[in-house]
Amino acid sequence: MDQHPIPGTYQEQAIELAPANVRTFLANVFSYMTLALVISGAMAWWFGHDLALLQYLINFETGKQTILGWVVLLAPLGLVFLMGGMVERLSGPALFAIYLVYSAVTGISLSYIFLIYAASSIATVFFITAGLFSVMAIAGYTTSTDLTKLGSILFIGLIGIIIASVVNMFLGSGTMDYIISILGVIIFTGLTAYDVQKLKRMGGVVATGTETAQKMALMGALSLYLDFINLFLMLLRLFGRRD
Repeated sequence: MDQHPIPGTYQEQAIELAPANVRTFLANVFSYMTLALVISGAMAWWFGHDLALLQYLINFETGKQTILGWVVLLAPLGLVFLMGGMVERLSGPALFAIYLVYSAVTGISLSYIFLIYAASSIATVFFITAGLFSVMAIAGYTTSTDLTKLGSILFIGLIGIIIASVVNMFLGSGTMDYIISILGVIIFTGLTAYDVQKLKRMGGVVATGTETAQKMALMGALSLYLDFINLFLMLLRLFGRRD
């Protein structure tokens, strides 16, 4: 009797379709991420080049943020918690709508960079970030090394730089800011590889075309978007040329 597997059995189809599922899932993740970056970039550029709009966020006489400016600054954090805490209750379209709002508000909150750095410098650092992010994403996708332990270490490091950043808001130390930026680049490049590997595994088990797959792809895109934006800001603090 022939002991070879029968073509077309469920087991064989699952093995054959798994790579396709991963590719489809990751394609959706990166499409959502790219969409968010485009929206954020457009909103940041729009507000950053329109003083009539920017004055609602910053008081040019005092150089401090307005109440609306603080709302815009803190709103993205609230939206992240909303998406993470309500992901199972929200429908796919509702989660997508919040994701779009988050992308726009985050872009507005980043518009201040055009007041600090030269536009050419911002563009240069953006492309450097894109290149570094791409390299780490490919590394996370192709490596056979389990990055789970690395992810735990990086998460602890992330908490550390958040605490250090808050402390430095009061100290105003340029040296500490420089150290935080360097550590931030290391942490977010590592998190990029870790998150891509995690998403690759998720893509192998989620059924494509379902609402669950859409919501998982949106949350995955949010993770990679945060990696990219934070990596960009850290590099901008290190290499950005001030206007």
